[in-house]
Amino acid sequence: MRLLDEDEAINPALSVVNLVDVFLVLIAALLIAIAQNPINPFLGDDVTVIKNAGAPDMEVIIKKGEKIETYKSAGEIGVGEGVKAGTAYRLPDGSIVYVPE
Repeated sequence: MRLLDEDEAINPALSVVNLVDVFLVLIAALLIAIAQNPINPFLGDDVTVIKNAGAPDMEVIIKKGEKIETYKSAGEIGVGEGVKAGTAYRLPDGSIVYVPE
């Protein structure tokens, strides 16, 4: 064991090499985390992410190819204009039937 201690005392670059190894592992972990992110800009998949679903500060992020759009909730229910287009019914088996007007 004394030889190792003497080698480190003579050559301080050995400590720097250990630090470089730690940083390489950290960078690899960060790259893996970025690759697994659903909104990864390098993937060609279409993704929709809903943040804080049902909360007043809800946000919808839609990624189609290279384009990313963000929609933020106004915090109010029923904001906007439109007309009733029909009625939806939930059947006992759990399926939903839409009946247009």
